[in-house]
Amino acid sequence: MKIPWDQLSEKALHALVEEYVSREGTEYGSWEVPLARKVQQVKAQLREGTAVISFDIESGSTSIMPADPSAN
Repeated sequence: MKIPWDQLSEKALHALVEEYVSREGTEYGSWEVPLARKVQQVKAQLREGTAVISFDIESGSTSIMPADPSAN
C-alpha cells in the first residue's frame, strides 16, 4: 500500500526517512555523505514523485522505494 508522503506530519516523515537512510545497504559507496544530506535527498525524491513510501500490511513494515514509472 502506498502512503502519500504529504499526509504525514513533518516529524513523522523526517523520522521515517532518517530511519530508512540509516538502514544497512543504503550506503553511498566510497563517499561519506552526511545523514542530513541523505534525508534531504530522499525527501526531494518523494516530493518529485521519483520515490514512494510503501507500507506492507502483513509485516507491518514501511519502506521507501523508486516510484513505478509505468503507474503514471
